[in-house]
Amino acid sequence: MRKPSTSPPPARGPAVAAAAAVVILPAIFPGVFSPLGHAFPSLFSEWNAPKPMHPSLLNEALRWIIPDELKRELWSPLPYQGWKPCLKSSTSHALPLEPSGYIQVFLDGGLNQQRMGICDAVAVAKILNATLVIPHLEVNPVWKDTSSFEEIFDVEHFINTLKDEVSIVKVLPKEFSWSTREYYGTGIRATRIKTAPLHASANWYLENVSPILQSYGIAAIAPFSHRLAFDDLPADIQHLRCKVNFQALVFRPHIISLGETLVKRLRSPVQGHSTEFAHQVVEESKNQAGKYAVLHLRFDKDMAAHSACDFGGGRAEKLALAKYRQVIWQGRVLNSQLTDEELRNTGRCPLTPEEIGLLLVALGFDSKTRLYLASHKVYGGEARISSLRKVFPLMEDKRSLASEEELAHVEGKASVLAALDYYIGIHSDIFISASPGNMHNALWAHRTYENLKTIRPNMALLGHIFVNKSMEWSGFQQAVQAGHKGRYGQIRLRKPKQSIYTYPAPDCMCQG
Repeated sequence: MRKPSTSPPPARGPAVAAAAAVVILPAIFPGVFSPLGHAFPSLFSEWNAPKPMHPSLLNEALRWIIPDELKRELWSPLPYQGWKPCLKSSTSHALPLEPSGYIQVFLDGGLNQQRMGICDAVAVAKILNATLVIPHLEVNPVWKDTSSFEEIFDVEHFINTLKDEVSIVKVLPKEFSWSTREYYGTGIRATRIKTAPLHASANWYLENVSPILQSYGIAAIAPFSHRLAFDDLPADIQHLRCKVNFQALVFRPHIISLGETLVKRLRSPVQGHSTEFAHQVVEESKNQAGKYAVLHLRFDKDMAAHSACDFGGGRAEKLALAKYRQVIWQGRVLNSQLTDEELRNTGRCPLTPEEIGLLLVALGFDSKTRLYLASHKVYGGEARISSLRKVFPLMEDKRSLASEEELAHVEGKASVLAALDYYIGIHSDIFISASPGNMHNALWAHRTYENLKTIRPNMALLGHIFVNKSMEWSGFQQAVQAGHKGRYGQIRLRKPKQSIYTYPAPDCMCQG
């Protein structure tokens, strides 16, 4: 096969490095910037402890004695709903003897966005009767994470699980060794597909990518995130996406081993407290003995700023987030045109640690709950989390459960740490995410597939009732209970245009 001709790349100047430094350096050197928060609150308000936004509700939540019946109901497993995993292997589209060429994809985003891209890449390779090269994971621009596919997932398991459906190779043969990420980053290349539309159809790939494969024997698709439709695809292609997601993508053994260790510790008696306190926990927590819940607290600075909501930090915090918003999005944030009350009444504000704590108590989680906090970085740090920790003193995270030696192989690698959270989340008795997002969607789908209890917060309801500053605890608790009936993992069938990676039924499941 011929190597395509080269065109020089357009000249590119430096990006907004100075502006980026303003917003990134405080995250890297909090010890340096924390004192500056007091001298320059408008610039460094993140490091100032915010006052509780709902002090009356918080005080009542700390005093409320949760009925045993409510706790029993909360911790009971999700009953069988008439649906089960159902992944039929393709019989009409067997592995071709002569693949049409090689497909490369370059995936950006975090772990769970890349996970969806991997599933789509396998499906596109199947549609084109092509051989897939193990996907390349781009360096995460926020966390500077260089983790590769091989560092996160078990490559041998991935290839062997799919060997009867799609041809997959770890590296390209020598005649295509020129087709690298660097090669595509230094010029306009005939083998690179840059125009794949969002949610492209199978026909689009057959009409636009097949000719490239025929001419050059290889095609590299970038960008590739969300580049395959959810509808109007053959059933065997949908089943294949499910098979990749739920069977082929298994984490590396050392991630699973550490995950199993931390799960075991979460299910073990309380450590690090007095014997009297530990005995009290055992006596008062018979309904949830050996059980734990995972809270995915998605409350990072990007989300806080982009939401344009008020998080109780006063004028200084509003100004700091507005400046951050201007630097990152240059004013292209529609939410900033609405008032905080309008945003909250429509469920557009992410829940703060304080608010998610109030929600959990109202649902029946008590202070003896073994709660695992799955979060990479919380906006405001420990100062922002303090209200949640006050309500749940037994809250743990990776660093409180594992030793420095145990974390040595995963520290500094955001995607590997996210994989560890994913593993602990999928094995928990209850999972709850504070706000929608890729992690929420991925675990919601996987736990639906396994019929596991997963709480989906009613954001519109919560936004509406949190606006009401005069609401007392009894009214709040009753509103939360009523507004979350049917939101504990009950099967929701995927509707047209909805993601198969959020709603696995009926494509990945069948009745009976």
